[in-house]
Amino acid sequence: MKLYLRSFELASDGREMQFILGQKMTCFNGIYPFKIFPDKGLSRLTFEPITIFYGGNGSGKTTLLNIIAEKMRLTRHSAFSGSAFFSDYVSMCRLDASRIPNESQILTSDDVSDHLLDMRHLNDGIDSRREELMAEYTDRKYKELRFTSLDDYDKWKEGCDAKRLSKSRFVKERLMRNIDMFSNGETAMKYYTDRIRDNALYLIDEPENSLSAKLQLDLMEYISIAARYDGCQFIISTHSPFLLALPQAKIYDLDERPVAVKRWTELENVRTYYDFFLKHQKAFEEEA
Repeated sequence: MKLYLRSFELASDGREMQFILGQKMTCFNGIYPFKIFPDKGLSRLTFEPITIFYGGNGSGKTTLLNIIAEKMRLTRHSAFSGSAFFSDYVSMCRLDASRIPNESQILTSDDVSDHLLDMRHLNDGIDSRREELMAEYTDRKYKELRFTSLDDYDKWKEGCDAKRLSKSRFVKERLMRNIDMFSNGETAMKYYTDRIRDNALYLIDEPENSLSAKLQLDLMEYISIAARYDGCQFIISTHSPFLLALPQAKIYDLDERPVAVKRWTELENVRTYYDFFLKHQKAFEEEA
């Protein structure tokens, strides 16, 4: 099992304050991502083949991923919401890492959403062109062929094909095939599995979005195998109980003050699920 990134040091409270005073600011508003992590008692992170940032909305787990990704200059597939001071903060961070493979990248739920939209837009364009070609076929098939100069060649060729071919064949030969569309969850799962290759570092932000419980379990198994056998390292932000249960994952609980490393069964979100199903255990037993 490989470690490309061994540790990461965030900007110290002293360096943050020095920077803020240097900007002659009288308040801390609008200086994201400064003044987030000192209040959490978080200064240094150490990593395993699978490391997870857990926490609720606003806990800073996505911010951490973006800071690490920017410091390591990882490949991105969509823009992220930084700030005018983001690069200043990143420059104050330090990391201990071996050579980072070129295939390493950060994958986010925004990437998946953009991918879904791109496929739909492309398919919509293909469908519109299909309608145009069907109309052209009808027009060409019953129109008299004329060839008076080379300028007429393309239209003459279209007319010949329309008279020779069936409508479906005429359209098929001129139209690229629609991209196969699955459910949002299946497409999201395929997006991740298509991009996770051997021997690379992957930062993944809330991959459970759009994934059913079954697909989250499938992704959990895929990540586990990739880390164990395929030389991959993962840093994941999530509150999914399925992904939090990844074997041997190191989990930082960003809801704690100070931030603490915990077992997945200790986390509030997981305990909430556990208590809910325990409360309704009798209903499950009756149905069985």
